[in-house]
Amino acid sequence: MSPASPPDDPDVRVVCVVYRPGEELGRFVATLREATRRRVELVVVDNGDDQTRSRPVSQAAGARLVVNTANLGYGHAANLGAAGARSPWLVVANPDVEWAPGSLDALIEVGEQRADAGALGPLIRDVDGSVYPSARELPSLRIGAGHAVLARVWPGNPWTRAYQARQERLGDQRDAGWLSGSCLLLRRAAFEQVGGFDDTYFMFFEDTDLGERLGRAGWANVYVPTAEITHIGGTSWRATPAPMIRAHHASARQYLHRRYHRGYQAPLRWAITTGLAVRERLEIRAAARAAVSPGRVP
Repeated sequence: MSPASPPDDPDVRVVCVVYRPGEELGRFVATLREATRRRVELVVVDNGDDQTRSRPVSQAAGARLVVNTANLGYGHAANLGAAGARSPWLVVANPDVEWAPGSLDALIEVGEQRADAGALGPLIRDVDGSVYPSARELPSLRIGAGHAVLARVWPGNPWTRAYQARQERLGDQRDAGWLSGSCLLLRRAAFEQVGGFDDTYFMFFEDTDLGERLGRAGWANVYVPTAEITHIGGTSWRATPAPMIRAHHASARQYLHRRYHRGYQAPLRWAITTGLAVRERLEIRAAARAAVSPGRVP
């Protein structure tokens, strides 16, 4: 990847969506240079009101900076960053991602071997080295509702265990129902065919929805564990988690209501709404306690 200027005929456009980024954006750019030998066009889309970090980093990397007038949400910003791309491949990623050497090349190589691959996702490690369950199945009626309502307050519940079961096969390249949007390689033709991200999701579940629509259109969501990244996680909102907790639950409610929209499923939608409302309040209270407890990092 050249830091000087974007190539005239790039192999891949990398879209990085930021909101008041810190030092992590510089690490994203630095590790991206080692992630691929392909011709990269980098687009940074800033949803924030302060570009003192994103502008100089973008300029130094030869990236195009797109500044939005308001926080449009992750999917909407990603769509703006992808608009007009000519390259066959798109990457959509958070700025708090650090690429392992050769990881983007590994994703693209599998995509070139799999003509049916619409989206490809790497193995994602948390900062402690543990593997994040990033390749998941689409939720069934029973499992999806149970996981959505209980995952945070009862992590070991049987519905969440069933939902995440296939992620235990960490070494296997395989197809999944959907892949984490924190770092996602997309075949541009597939992404454009399904209309990109649904920008009515402000934050969260836009990746689940995209994976489902790609599958319905005949494309595969492929998990590629030979490509590896580290996701720092939550750097832009760790100090004030309540808005993101609310956004997560609003998106979960939206996704599940759309998935179970039939008239006879009204009692299920009521149960989902009630359960998510209770879980949201519990999570906000837990976050507030963590913020004021001595020795705890919010």
